[in-house]
Amino acid sequence: MSWAAHDLEPYAFQKHFGKRVAFLPILIGSYAPDMLTKWLVYGVGFAGVTLKAEDAQQFHRGWPGVGFTHSLAFGVLVALMIYAIWRSKIYAYSFLIGHWAHALSDVGDSLGVMLLFPFSTETYSIGAWAYAGQTGRYTDAAAYFSSFGFVWDGIWVAVGLLSWQVLKREYFYDVVVAADGAWSWLLKRFPEYLVLALYRGSFFYGSTRWVAWLIWAHVMHSYDFDLTWGGPYWVEAVTSAAVDLTGPCRCPTCCGPPGACACVAVQ
Repeated sequence: MSWAAHDLEPYAFQKHFGKRVAFLPILIGSYAPDMLTKWLVYGVGFAGVTLKAEDAQQFHRGWPGVGFTHSLAFGVLVALMIYAIWRSKIYAYSFLIGHWAHALSDVGDSLGVMLLFPFSTETYSIGAWAYAGQTGRYTDAAAYFSSFGFVWDGIWVAVGLLSWQVLKREYFYDVVVAADGAWSWLLKRFPEYLVLALYRGSFFYGSTRWVAWLIWAHVMHSYDFDLTWGGPYWVEAVTSAAVDLTGPCRCPTCCGPPGACACVAVQ
């Protein structure tokens, strides 16, 4: 799970690959694994009705669930669909770059992702920071921005700032628009300042929310920093055991064979 890297990765790739990639598909690919599902992890309410996944980690990263959206094969499948519809190789592999960057970034948390689905439902993780999506948005944010998670995002903020040239108007026209006719279509229908704002928006969103969440967690509140591997110590990290189990028992601490769980209830 990442809070800012997915916003900033596309600009680094844009700077590195130049006209060989199309920016919009990279950006969409970078958001794609969570685009239609992440809101159910934390829950969303409207008109007194709240929708929330009963088992957040299983829904988000497991199977059954939508964990397949973080697999390498899912990125390839969508890229092939893009090529079949638009007959554009640059759109297809640009999407794949963004999608794979997202999937591989999420290997960093304690839960990990099913990289090899559908061939395997095993989740791959290096466990650098805690996955705490099950605790809700604010505790999850506090945990992420108190651990190696904020360092990971900080690296991408730094990489983004080092790639600042991609935000220039001249670069936008000379490279981004030249590589992708979708921007020319937008420029014919909307004022230039709106199109440039659209192009630059994810960069500023990712950078400013990295700063804002750090202020929220450590100035407005007093959450402890913990830069030990897998931290922070004060939140219960969900590991791959929570989604790799089969059968009716899904308790990561006490499960034996299917059905042998000693827990009275598992939320």
